[in-house]
Amino acid sequence: MRIVAIGSKVFVTSFQLAGIEGISIDSPFEAISKINTLINNGVGLILISDDVAASIRKELTDIRAKNPIPLIFELPAPGSKKVQINYRNLLKQILGI
Repeated sequence: MRIVAIGSKVFVTSFQLAGIEGISIDSPFEAISKINTLINNGVGLILISDDVAASIRKELTDIRAKNPIPLIFELPAPGSKKVQINYRNLLKQILGI
């Protein structure tokens, strides 16, 4: 299974230097389109920058609920502030509890 990073050019380039495939995007809604093309395409893990994911969090939760693979994981973008994520609430949203 492949790993793909999605985000700004700087975010993606940092992962490409480590040998991970990357897709540079210009808008958060472009990320949704790219993620939908990666589903069922041999991708096991999608790393998305938190600055991109912030405005499409509901859409990402819907994708996570419908598709257990690929795992979509948000990582801090270069220069972003530390944000606490409540994974329990996120899991409840995904499971519809």
